[in-house]
Amino acid sequence: MAVAVVSVPVRDPAAALDFYTRVIGLAVLRDEPMGPGMRWIQLQPSDGGATIALVTWFDAMPPGGVQGLMLGVDDVDAEYARIGALGVPLSPVDAQPWGRFTMLKDPDGNGLILTQLTTPEEFRTR
Repeated sequence: MAVAVVSVPVRDPAAALDFYTRVIGLAVLRDEPMGPGMRWIQLQPSDGGATIALVTWFDAMPPGGVQGLMLGVDDVDAEYARIGALGVPLSPVDAQPWGRFTMLKDPDGNGLILTQLTTPEEFRTR
């Protein structure tokens, strides 16, 4: 089974939508009413793959409750520079055997990791 949708709990769907599209660069797949006072906002990377839904309706998932959501990037240094220029705080780029990464938080405190994954073969040749 493939991962289809990951729920990310937020307080203000409009502010979260702005962050995930403008800062992170995800595309809006769906933004539709879903019951009284709720919206189904589903975002996806431009090249497809798993999506995220900005949710407000899970009592057990308070805004900011997601930590360690890894988003794959081709060039973590370029993303660090681009997002940093937007005024978003990021951790210094770090390297581990599995890849290079930087961490940041969305407006609600959900923890995101932008990672440039390294294949085991690439790491062994360094």
